[in-house]
Amino acid sequence: MKRLVAAWAATAVAATGTAVAVLGLLGNGLTGTSSHVLSQGEVRSALATATTRAAATPGAAPSQAAQGKLIRSAGGTVIASCDGDLVTLRSWSPAQDYSVDDVEPGPAVEAKVEFEPHEGDELELKITCSGGRPVMRTES
Repeated sequence: MKRLVAAWAATAVAATGTAVAVLGLLGNGLTGTSSHVLSQGEVRSALATATTRAAATPGAAPSQAAQGKLIRSAGGTVIASCDGDLVTLRSWSPAQDYSVDDVEPGPAVEAKVEFEPHEGDELELKITCSGGRPVMRTES
């Protein structure tokens, strides 16, 4: 029995040593990170390049209106956005113990989503645009 345990331990040590050696040859080590540390100048250069690319890329930072506004209710959440007076529901997600019964996502003057609980009355969200921003009304 002692021989079996000794053989198993020797095999485990050999396998671990081989794995560490192979990772070392690949240059990543056990943590998967390279051992090259950037100097302050290299960091500044990399940051300047990334900032320049982001500023030059069209649509790199979409406006808040294009991304939409998160609207929360007891029945769930909605992300809505406005284009002039027209509202569009980008996404909707029911809260726990609710389901989505009906959706009119727009674009329209008024968009609707109905969240229905497993028990009780449904919650209807009506969303319109006011001043270019989505505004919610609830009806139950």
